[in-house]
Amino acid sequence: MPAQSRFVKSIVSTSKSQDVKMPWTRGATRKAMIARRQKATIKAVSVAKSA
Repeated sequence: MPAQSRFVKSIVSTSKSQDVKMPWTRGATRKAMIARRQKATIKAVSVAKSA
């Protein structure tokens, strides 16, 4: 089997097996991540002011 044919077959099989999450399906996860970042930012700012 030529290398290019094997390469193409591996790409096709990988693309079929991947489960890509679209932006509109990750709402709760995204909100939790944003809340964690904001909490860390507020904590970092409050520590900096007290120093």
